[in-house]
Amino acid sequence: MKRLLALLLATLPLPGLAQTVVTADTAGQTAEGATFVQPKDWAVTTRGPATLFSSPEGNFTVAIVAVGSAANANEAAAKAWSLYQPNAKPVLRLTSPDAPASGWDERVALSYETPPTAKLVNSALALRRGAAWTVLIDDGSEGTASKRLAAISLLQQTLRPKGYQRETFAGRKAHPLDAARITALRAFLAQSIRDLEVPGVGVALIDGGKVVWEGGVGVRRLGSTEPVTAHTKFMIASNTKGMSTLLLSRLADEGKLRWDQPVTELYPSFRLGNEATTRATLVRHLVCACTGLPRKDLSFILSASTAPASDTFVQLAATQPTSGFGELFQYNNLMASAAGYLGGHLAYPGLELGAAYDQAMETRIFGPLGMRDSGFDTPRAMTGDFATPHGRDVDGRVVTMSNAFNATVHPYRPAGGAWSSADDMARYVQLELSKGLGRDGKRVISEANLLERRKPGVLVGEDKYYGMGLFSETDYGVPVVTHGGTLLGFRSNFYVLPEANVGAVLLTNADDGAALTQPFLRRLLEVLYDGKPEAAADVAAAGAQARTAAQARRARLTYPGDPKVVNGLAANYRNPEVGPLTIRRKDGVLWMTAGAIDGSLATRRNADGSVSIVSAGPGAIGVDALVGGKPGARTLMISDGQHDYLYTEER
Repeated sequence: MKRLLALLLATLPLPGLAQTVVTADTAGQTAEGATFVQPKDWAVTTRGPATLFSSPEGNFTVAIVAVGSAANANEAAAKAWSLYQPNAKPVLRLTSPDAPASGWDERVALSYETPPTAKLVNSALALRRGAAWTVLIDDGSEGTASKRLAAISLLQQTLRPKGYQRETFAGRKAHPLDAARITALRAFLAQSIRDLEVPGVGVALIDGGKVVWEGGVGVRRLGSTEPVTAHTKFMIASNTKGMSTLLLSRLADEGKLRWDQPVTELYPSFRLGNEATTRATLVRHLVCACTGLPRKDLSFILSASTAPASDTFVQLAATQPTSGFGELFQYNNLMASAAGYLGGHLAYPGLELGAAYDQAMETRIFGPLGMRDSGFDTPRAMTGDFATPHGRDVDGRVVTMSNAFNATVHPYRPAGGAWSSADDMARYVQLELSKGLGRDGKRVISEANLLERRKPGVLVGEDKYYGMGLFSETDYGVPVVTHGGTLLGFRSNFYVLPEANVGAVLLTNADDGAALTQPFLRRLLEVLYDGKPEAAADVAAAGAQARTAAQARRARLTYPGDPKVVNGLAANYRNPEVGPLTIRRKDGVLWMTAGAIDGSLATRRNADGSVSIVSAGPGAIGVDALVGGKPGARTLMISDGQHDYLYTEER
């Protein structure tokens, strides 16, 4: 209660302190000269050495606190909290050093214990320039943090010390990707997968519209000697989205849809939870992440993976927007799924939605581009040359994993269910670079409808916008079109540099591959433009962070679970929206099953004395369930920030 009262007081306007709200993202600086960009609609207040930014909801604050000298990051963060909110007593959970960047000589991330029932975010980023520390604090509602992530990221990314000039390659001519530069990139990848404990990566490099190198580094499966090749198949997850919007581009060329056409004209049964949003949704909005509908992945993760393709539209009809139309970036996989299924329906109206989409992608995208390794048939993909997913187990060791969890995406596959290879993804990147031409020089998609997907939409972060299944951003002065993909044990990215006529593909077979995607782009820019060598340090720091985070997580868990807790659990629970959750013994270990979550469990005692059960199977995607109720009426609560799933005991 004291913590909640402190939060309330921190976000209320203070007497005598002027608040300034801006109607557009606005550059500013602290009294000490550190620069930042104030997000649109956020209020700024100065209180001594603290510059406070308040979300429009009034329940989330980003504080930039000039601390001055401190012995280390922990001391700097403690001083910052005392200056920002003297009554707060945050309990430090984890300290994670990061590589120097953006003019800061030292960067350290700190996270704090928060009671799950409070649904709060508490974190800090301690930044040192010379002897002086500046600390950025995130403090407030978990739901607002999820909804306002783009604005919070903008503040963090633009916070730089006084006088710092960011490196830029704008206006410079890129070097060709010759043999020496290709060797440098391959060496970077070889060292990076060692630092991150990633078994293997599939890679393609394109320059001047041609593939100058493709292949792999490392192995398909931990403990195997089988190398990753240009044709090794990986799940590419959300990189499927850009391919689904290519399908819409083809259909626009064929006159089967218009980008500004209401979706209900093409698919009359299309509905969203809010009628006004339904009426306002045009074809282009299906993959714009701008409709105000929040991410709702747990709804299909916790449900049966055998749902039909039509379940996308059932779930969307039950999803309410949590922000205004066009106001915020809110990534929603169900909307992207609807876009693909709409395309399939327009191409083959007589087929079931899933079959129509699969056929449309084969005849209009994969076939014309020669993408023979790509498709949605997982059993077929997992034959021959394919990559096995990997993740960290409960003790922090990298292990091979079953691909069963990833079946959850199949009913929603236009948003992230494709398999592909470095060679096939290179063909996709070549299409983007040539503005619609296949590798054989034949036009596949009109330039106008291909480029329509890249038009900047909602802001995501500094110089970064979302279009239709693509991010359009400027990195160090260089325009980049990109997107990433995340599934259990697979992380991937592609990169298109239109001005340099350069592209790249990166496919990885481990959760920690996520830490490679941004540094790989940085290293590519370093090689092309003789940039300062920063990427390798970023990867090394990320590897150390992953190991530290795994150790810290393990230290908080009781595994196998605390008998006092597990003996009090019911065997069967149910949520009316997503279905059953069961607890049982399997091979002497307590086991939890809820939709795609299927594995052993641990227990954790939380900061407020409450207890959670935690899925302890390997991999980065899992759930925590807060234990509640009493015998005969026991409950488990699973939350994702903006949604709660309450399971009640079944008898």
